[in-house]
Amino acid sequence: MTVTGRKQTACVRKRAQRPEWAGLLYIAPAMLLVMVFFVLPVGFTAWMSLHNWPLMGAQRWIGFNNYFRMFNDGRFVAALNFTAYYTVIVTILIFAVAFPLALFVERQRALVSTYRTVIFLPVVVGLASASLLWVWLANVDSGFIGPALKALGLVEKSPNLLATFDSAFLTICVMVVWKIAGFTMIILLTGLQAIPADLTEAAVVDGANWWQRFRFLTLPLMRRTIALALIISVTGSILAFDQFYIMTSGGPQNRMISVVYYIFNQSFVSFNLGYGAALSIALLAILVVISVVQLWLLRVGEER
Repeated sequence: MTVTGRKQTACVRKRAQRPEWAGLLYIAPAMLLVMVFFVLPVGFTAWMSLHNWPLMGAQRWIGFNNYFRMFNDGRFVAALNFTAYYTVIVTILIFAVAFPLALFVERQRALVSTYRTVIFLPVVVGLASASLLWVWLANVDSGFIGPALKALGLVEKSPNLLATFDSAFLTICVMVVWKIAGFTMIILLTGLQAIPADLTEAAVVDGANWWQRFRFLTLPLMRRTIALALIISVTGSILAFDQFYIMTSGGPQNRMISVVYYIFNQSFVSFNLGYGAALSIALLAILVVISVVQLWLLRVGEER
């Protein structure tokens, strides 16, 4: 090998060993945002959770006492149970509405773009605004739902839908499905459109009916899309706060206090900032575990 060839080979090796600074520069803004708005706040929250941290006054180190306290906090356990119950119910309802809608708007038909737009419109409304809207709709005097039920002959007089636990819970679930189903529908629609048309046509030629194509073709190929939609729905349900705070203020009888609502009360009503920080870290750990389990179940399904 000539001297020139050796120099060129050495230069190539140095370039291969040199870190890709250009790539790091491209992702530096995103890394900075994650560091400032996620890593540092989470670290500071973890530090607060190890202290008795009042709103005013000196902070005092107490170690893991705030974490031990939550295991004996009956109200926190009740908030966890209610949040789990709400998450299961509302996630099932969202998928029960969003999946048929996705199947409906996936096919090319007249006005399909209009259907997609109308179904997606509630998503652009803020959750707080949607909650206020439904408070008015459910109002016993000036609302729309009560008089409509009375006009249809379903009730004798306009009911106060937010007065009892069952009716208030149902009203909130309907509001959340109305608001979120369009977003879940769009996610599922992308998965449906990603299925190759050749596979569907081959299944039709082989004589597979609609249910067989859905069961053995559509669902397996949409596993990742369904997992994404499920993680988003479960995470959003666990972090629910606005609807309970605005529509019922945690009632009736404080039976509709979610975990985030309880953290809010401890932090900004009772001013137990250290305990509220510990509850926040515990909730973060719960979310991480749930997400990891869902992703693991997805991977196990694919290995089969």
